[in-house]
Amino acid sequence: MTKILVIGATSSIAQQIARLLCKEAVEIHLLGRDQVKLNDIAADLQVRGAKVSVHAIDLNDLAVHQKIINESIELLGGLDLVLLAYGTLPDQPRCEQDTALATREITTNFLSAQSLLSILANHMEAQGSGSIAVISSVAGDRGRKSNYIYGSAKAGLTVYLQGLRNRLAKKNVHVLTIKPGFVDTPMTRDFKKGLLWVGPDKVARDIVRAISKKRDVLYTPWYWQWIMLIIKLIPERIFKKMNL
Repeated sequence: MTKILVIGATSSIAQQIARLLCKEAVEIHLLGRDQVKLNDIAADLQVRGAKVSVHAIDLNDLAVHQKIINESIELLGGLDLVLLAYGTLPDQPRCEQDTALATREITTNFLSAQSLLSILANHMEAQGSGSIAVISSVAGDRGRKSNYIYGSAKAGLTVYLQGLRNRLAKKNVHVLTIKPGFVDTPMTRDFKKGLLWVGPDKVARDIVRAISKKRDVLYTPWYWQWIMLIIKLIPERIFKKMNL
């Protein structure tokens, strides 16, 4: 039975991934902030055949990370796959005026993830196996005035994962960086939707496939790899004038 830890389990993408993983024999431990939502998700996964446990936690409380990861691994009786799938989309203008808010958003989107991943990486390195899949964002590929607080946090996370992947490659530990584009979720409910938008089910299918194939980096949907390549190639002097 595959032992799976899902951190940020109440996100729409994480829920869809967990459902897909239930097609095989799995034991899943869910971490998230909302106990009621976690219980509802667990009930759904149990109907689908999974063995499920839950724990409500504020992931910004870095001091409890070691304890909660240790307890999760002990509860599961091992660890084969970790999915880290949480984050917030901050109000950029508010963050520009409120440094405490900006710091809190960067803590959520990068520092808390880095803390958890450091602990998980040490465990998987010691056991010599496992997969770590982490949702970053295409927003981390280039800084833009409209979301550079969020983008800088995701850029930091992406580079951190690059280093982690390089470190763990010889230890038989797989590290997947996931870069979704526009996904229609509760976090993006206030955005006007267009042709480039997809639902979390599409992204989840891509992620599960990338985990099974042990991909290093996944842009999802696929066309975001080429969109971001073009954006990254725009010279800075021109990009500044584009007012993005």
